[in-house]
Amino acid sequence: MKAQQLFDLTGEVALVTGASSGLGWRFAQTLAAHGASVVLAARRTDKLEALKSAIEADGGEALTVQLDVADYGQIGQAFDAAEREFGTVTILVNNAGMAVSKPAIDMSPQDWRKIMDVNLDGVWFTAQEAARRMSTAGAGGSIINIASLLATRVAKSLSAYAVTKAAVKQLTEALALEWARYNIRVNAIAPGYVLTEINREFFESEAGNAMIGSIPQRRIAEPSDLDGTLLLLASNASSFMTGSTILIDGGQALTLGG
Repeated sequence: MKAQQLFDLTGEVALVTGASSGLGWRFAQTLAAHGASVVLAARRTDKLEALKSAIEADGGEALTVQLDVADYGQIGQAFDAAEREFGTVTILVNNAGMAVSKPAIDMSPQDWRKIMDVNLDGVWFTAQEAARRMSTAGAGGSIINIASLLATRVAKSLSAYAVTKAAVKQLTEALALEWARYNIRVNAIAPGYVLTEINREFFESEAGNAMIGSIPQRRIAEPSDLDGTLLLLASNASSFMTGSTILIDGGQALTLGG
């Protein structure tokens, strides 16, 4: 089978959380370009309209929905909207996330709770909603959680973030074990540093360049560097693959020990 056929997502319905910027934006574009109908989910739908227009201009199908993954009530509503427009969601990309950069000793209860609500509870409940609907429809599907290099390593001032991403890795394995019987695959992507509009200024600074110099490949990732892994996990190319976390970090973990 040729690669074009292997990664063909025609007929699939993909929901991408945190689709309004960065990796989420790129994930949605990539899935749509390979045939999936894409549900663009984020807290602010105004930012999603430009992405929807771009996807449709390229011949794809997209729907925008408001979704704050920290608000449990909005999760079911987003899936309801997806089903009305396209049918059962068969690919979920749990991309929404946040970080609070603060020394652990200064982390407030509010800081802690906020990052747990988004990075862990949001992933759990969104995956749970997707799996319930996939299993009821008998369609099976693929759930792709976005973890991090810090799922297995740590960094100063990012302790809470690292805890959530380690939990996402473990959650991926636990759900993969339980949901394999429904033909639902659960895998994760663990990126290292990826260049986005949020961090571009830092990585153009002296401190950012020093960090880049510590990565064996001497660069940070572009969002497009994750395309192949995303398509592998979203498509039937990974039909016998579940519970895996794929690290994409330019070799940075090799320099951190652990």
